[in-house]
Amino acid sequence: MTVAKDPQLNHAETAAGRTARHLIRSCDRAALATRGSDDWPYSSLVMCAALHSGAPVLLLSDLAEHSRNIRSDDRVSLLYDGTGGLDDPLTGPRVSVQGRAVQVDDNPIHRSRFLARHLSAGDYVDFGDFHFYEIAMERAHLVAGFGQIEWAPADAILLSAQDGSRLIAAEADIIVHMNTDHRDAIQLYAASKGASGEDWRMTGIDPEGVDIARAGQILRLEFSEIVLDSTSARRELVQLVETARKQKKI
Repeated sequence: MTVAKDPQLNHAETAAGRTARHLIRSCDRAALATRGSDDWPYSSLVMCAALHSGAPVLLLSDLAEHSRNIRSDDRVSLLYDGTGGLDDPLTGPRVSVQGRAVQVDDNPIHRSRFLARHLSAGDYVDFGDFHFYEIAMERAHLVAGFGQIEWAPADAILLSAQDGSRLIAAEADIIVHMNTDHRDAIQLYAASKGASGEDWRMTGIDPEGVDIARAGQILRLEFSEIVLDSTSARRELVQLVETARKQKKI
């Protein structure tokens, strides 16, 4: 898989780290493992999003078993599965993220990125028992296929650019603009990935690419270069359209 890279963003970044970050960005769900009050491990399905850095974001109910477990022990693991559709899943990539679940209800960025990816969460996000959590990553275990196994520390996975705030501030406007005025471009993006349907929508943009979704399906398109503001984002979005058009003619 091709992932845009700029060494200035994170000097500790590794190939395994980039692959792990790509998986985290590409998945809208994961298996969450927590430690139960009886010391038994407990796993559950959770919906997820990712910050521009690649850090995972979850929306959890206090009533859920995993939330009760987190209150007593905030150490968690998230398994992201990138093996869907493969004849032999063991040849595909997956990554287990380890970190601590930190409640972040006062941060609007976590809310906006999660709700853009999961529209149905808008029906219950303001219920009193729901809270946003960021996973403060410590390390991750990547299995990219047979014999391709590696541990990576958080600083080899997460982007750490300080000037990424310009893209974060522009993200909501970019999404609205693309979904309102350039729906045809988004459909081309989907077609370039072999997807059908005409109601694809953009759900997020980060320094490395864009996320689009349709009726429970999600797709990720990677940029050729890192983008940190709306100007460079526009250039890469146009490039994605041009690439998609060329593929359509083939």
